[in-house]
Amino acid sequence: MAAGVIKNQHGQILIALRDASLHQGGLWEFPGGKLEPGETAEQALIRELKEELDINTHAATPLITVRHNYPDRHVQLNVFLVENFSGVPKGCQGQPLKWVAPDELLKFSFPAANQPIVTAARLPRCYGILDDADPSLLMDNLHKLLANGIKLIQARLKNLPAAAVDAFIRQAYAICRQQQAVLLVNSATANVANLNADGIHLTAAHLMGLTERPINITWLSASCHRLEELQHAQQIGVDFVVLAPVLPTATHPGSATLGWDRFEELVEQINMPVYALGGMVTEDLTAACQAGGQGIAGIRAFIEG
Repeated sequence: MAAGVIKNQHGQILIALRDASLHQGGLWEFPGGKLEPGETAEQALIRELKEELDINTHAATPLITVRHNYPDRHVQLNVFLVENFSGVPKGCQGQPLKWVAPDELLKFSFPAANQPIVTAARLPRCYGILDDADPSLLMDNLHKLLANGIKLIQARLKNLPAAAVDAFIRQAYAICRQQQAVLLVNSATANVANLNADGIHLTAAHLMGLTERPINITWLSASCHRLEELQHAQQIGVDFVVLAPVLPTATHPGSATLGWDRFEELVEQINMPVYALGGMVTEDLTAACQAGGQGIAGIRAFIEG
């Protein structure tokens, strides 16, 4: 099946109510439908959105592919982000429609297969990482990230003492809230459990040490390098992950890398948003999306780029 996360100029997302007589009826969904013989997923999406909503899709970018087993059937949802379309959507089959803000998606009931799509729809394409290699640059780099439109940021403060971490996060979180940006703190940060932020980014070691998702965390992400870690992240309910290293980096030029083919192979085996990390520049965003990723993550990409 093909489905579209359709965004309007205000950043709202279109959802439709499934007819009660259908499989998973009475729940909300992202518009789309089944592929016909000989169609690509993108061709099917364009046709379905015209038939269901009477809109013309001018561009569709891969967002996430979800494979899910219901008791009575197996589904594969090829999901695209649609921001370039013409026409005013209407329920051509009598289905109710709603435009909702991304975070409002959490208030609606979706089929189980749609849950990773809800998460992907709420996440941006770029994940900026604030590193404390030079603590004097932390605040400047935060402002650079925000000025470059980055709305999802990880504070990776593994080397700062607790007092310095606390002082920086207090300032940074207030600034991020003003800019409507999400701030996560790396789990290796001193006193991380008591810091006021939007969530925690787990190191791979901390991820593998957990048997369930910690409670009362709005956003939970993790660093992964191999399939076992990706599968464990999905099992305990991590919201999204970074997968690294995809390409060679300036700091580790001789290290082994995944490459885009292996990245795509690993992403195909899980149902969650995955950011590509390692050697990323902004021009790699298209490659990451075409390989099934949510987007790209980086330390320098969004500061120096």
